[in-house]
Amino acid sequence: MSENAPTPQDASKRVFIKTYGCQMNVYDSDRMADALAPHGYLPTQEIGEADLVLLNTCHIREKASEKVFSELGRLKELQGEKRAAGGDMMIGVAGCVAQAEGEEIARRAPVVDLVFGPQAYHRLPDMLEKAQGQRHMHPALKKAVIDTDFPEEDKFAHLPAAKKEATIARGLTAFLTVQEGCDKFCSFCVVPYTRGAEVSRPVSQVLDEARRLVDAGVKEITLLGQNVNAYHGTDSAGRDIGLGELCYLLAEISGLERLRYTTSHPRDMDDGLIAAHRDLPLLMPYLHLPVQSGSDRILKAMNRKHTAAEYLALIERIKAARPDMALSGDFIVGFPGETDQDFEDTLSIIRETGYASAYSFKYSTRPGTPGANLGDQVPEEIKTERLYRLQELVNQQTTAFHASMVGKTLPVLIERVGRMPGQVGGRSPYLQAVHLEGSTDLIGAIHQVEIIGTSTNSLVGRLNQAAAA
Repeated sequence: MSENAPTPQDASKRVFIKTYGCQMNVYDSDRMADALAPHGYLPTQEIGEADLVLLNTCHIREKASEKVFSELGRLKELQGEKRAAGGDMMIGVAGCVAQAEGEEIARRAPVVDLVFGPQAYHRLPDMLEKAQGQRHMHPALKKAVIDTDFPEEDKFAHLPAAKKEATIARGLTAFLTVQEGCDKFCSFCVVPYTRGAEVSRPVSQVLDEARRLVDAGVKEITLLGQNVNAYHGTDSAGRDIGLGELCYLLAEISGLERLRYTTSHPRDMDDGLIAAHRDLPLLMPYLHLPVQSGSDRILKAMNRKHTAAEYLALIERIKAARPDMALSGDFIVGFPGETDQDFEDTLSIIRETGYASAYSFKYSTRPGTPGANLGDQVPEEIKTERLYRLQELVNQQTTAFHASMVGKTLPVLIERVGRMPGQVGGRSPYLQAVHLEGSTDLIGAIHQVEIIGTSTNSLVGRLNQAAAA
């Protein structure tokens, strides 16, 4: 940074970060804030007072880029209002849409000052300085600073550790990225092209960040990765450590009470990780394990490299190790060439597995992916009808799963004040929201809660006084 860069003493600048998409983007947004903090930028929840607005984008959903351009149109108006009042606002686009369409964003939206992908946010202060140097240039000469390279250096090693105050402000639960990128190349997915190849963080780096989080009061950590169970970090002896062994090491951290991870791929669910679910009480019995389709023909076209039978056999092994395991999944309906029978096979695998929850989507093409070039597209009205039927089945399973909790006493991490007066809320081991009457003194600890009812998306409980005593 040059001597003209903002100093840590300059606390007059504010940054507003809008996060789209996955949990890893939430983590990335926090780290962007950490990278900017030493240079005088404080987070704000009020976009109107921001000196810098960053859109951390996701390319998974349909028409993702068009939504970004729509948001940039609104920001251009807001920027104009600020300038008319004597202020200013810089605008940046980050994340997967930026990675995929960096030059196009700069061309279509001259209002943008910065465009950078998810592998470059550790260089954000330097990019910001370059962009600031162009602020007073003639619009015809001004160009957005673009960084969409896949760097060889470890971006995590170049990020400052979050200050304890910032970590505490993030609450009792936290995300921790341990793995990025994907080598699977599913034919519908853009992730390998926007996040790059699979890379795992060194074991020491993960453990150090986890300890800092716990020291700041975090009770529950969720490990993140595009294929998190493909984790193969190196330990101090130079050995490759899988996610299962990493969980054992994390379990030794005093004060860490809960551990989760997402998102997993069936091909990477190995014996070591299944054993960790058997052996570690702090590893929660809730697993997000996408299958996408129940048809072997469609799975092959998707390049998933597993069959429906192999997926079901894996579920049996997992439940043998952890009988109370609850499962979540992802499903795509209307993949090119999907027949009525293919769709019925998907409904069959849902019935046989029994999901606590699931995410489901209509197939939509992603430019640059193999699926975008496939013919035999399924008509939109058929995709809509199939999605409705699938979601109706999953909703029935979710309702039944919630109902099965009634009468049970569950350990609930109380995290927050509830919506109603005198109410607090938290999460069950199965990631269900739980609401109960109780004082704010309960917040920050795990309490035994008897489940007495359900609502659409949550459980209703009461403190189990006998268990508390």
